[in-house]
Amino acid sequence: MLTFKNDAVEWLSTLADGSVDLFITDPPYESLEKHRKIGTTTRLKVSKSSSNQWFDIFPNDRFEALLKEIYRVLRKNSHFYLFCDQETMFAIKPIAEKVGFKFWKPIIWDKVTIGMGYHYRARHEYILFFEKGKRKLNDLGMPDILVSKRVYNGYPTEKPVPLIEMLISQSSKEGELVVDPFFGSGATLIAAKNLGRDYMGCDLSDSAHEHFHKRVSES
Repeated sequence: MLTFKNDAVEWLSTLADGSVDLFITDPPYESLEKHRKIGTTTRLKVSKSSSNQWFDIFPNDRFEALLKEIYRVLRKNSHFYLFCDQETMFAIKPIAEKVGFKFWKPIIWDKVTIGMGYHYRARHEYILFFEKGKRKLNDLGMPDILVSKRVYNGYPTEKPVPLIEMLISQSSKEGELVVDPFFGSGATLIAAKNLGRDYMGCDLSDSAHEHFHKRVSES
């Protein structure tokens, strides 16, 4: 089980150039802090009854350093997927293009059930699809709206394993290396293992490591 506890940028700096075949990640982006403070996302809310903050926010002003490392470490002719909301999408796209990525499009994750909020409550999330070099998707018939019901297994912002498996199946082959520098609930690592890929993950949060290792031990 290749998991590491470190700052994402610092950890990526230890990896060799062109050593990763696919990145899939969901950073704890800055706009989550806004939702946490006003309580529109219950599982992130700060309250006296819950001292567990789960994770620290990764600020927008560090994205250029992060994306430079991801670009360097990613093998040529490979893909990179990043989960985010509509606010963060506009911040990340120009930075990723600046460091060398080609941006294809935002893929829509349809969560099936509606979320919390006040204005046109969200039932979707964005997955930004980037490419380094040129790599053909394994299934050219797959739509850009991926339907996968949201999950509640105890970790906030958790992604469904079947959703991550769709991305891995599209952009890698068996035996290739899938990496998630903010592994959180561990969904990317579990999906990679299920599909016969090698995998590595990093997360700075003690809660993420505790949750993931408990999840693995109970599976």
